[in-house]
Amino acid sequence: MLTLKGEKIYLRALEPEDLDFIYNVENDEQVWEMSSTQTPYSRFLIKEYLENAHKDIYEVKQLRLVISSHDHVTLGLIDLFDFDPMHNRAGVGILIVEKENRSKGYGAEALELIANYGFTHLHLHQLYANIAEDNMTSIKLFENRGFTKVGVKKEWNLVKDVYKDEFLYQLIYVH
Repeated sequence: MLTLKGEKIYLRALEPEDLDFIYNVENDEQVWEMSSTQTPYSRFLIKEYLENAHKDIYEVKQLRLVISSHDHVTLGLIDLFDFDPMHNRAGVGILIVEKENRSKGYGAEALELIANYGFTHLHLHQLYANIAEDNMTSIKLFENRGFTKVGVKKEWNLVKDVYKDEFLYQLIYVH
C-alpha cells in the first residue's frame, strides 16, 4: 500500500514473528509512563494479541503498525487508538524503540504516513495526541508535523510520586 510507504520507512501490519519485539516493548518499564501501563505482559497474552491483530479498526477501535526501515529493520510502533468513526477522530501514539534510531526522521515520516492514511482511508477529521509535559522530543515531533497544543490536563499522571501535566495536541484535516 503506497499510503504506508515513505522515503526512509514503511508501516506494516503486525506479524507472528513480532512476538519478541512486542514482548520487549510492552515489558520495558521506561515506556510504561507513556502508555499508562503498570504491569508486565506475558508471552501468552502478547501471542493472543498478535493472533487478533488482523481485526478491523472499526471493530477493535485501534490499529497498531510496525515502523520498519526499507532494509526490514524493526524501528518502532505507531498506533491509532480510541478510533471514533462517528466523530471521525482517533488518537495517535508513536515509539521509536532504540535511542540510536531517534532523531533520524523515522518518527516524523511515520507520523506523516499514518496521518495521510487516517485522513485518506479512514476519512478522519482529526488526530490527537496526549504528551507528557517533559517529553520534549514528542512535543517537537508533533508540532513539526502540524499538530497544535490545544489544552493542558493539570497534574494528570502520577509518575514516581510526582503529578505531571499532560498536553493535548490536535491535527485537524483541512480539505
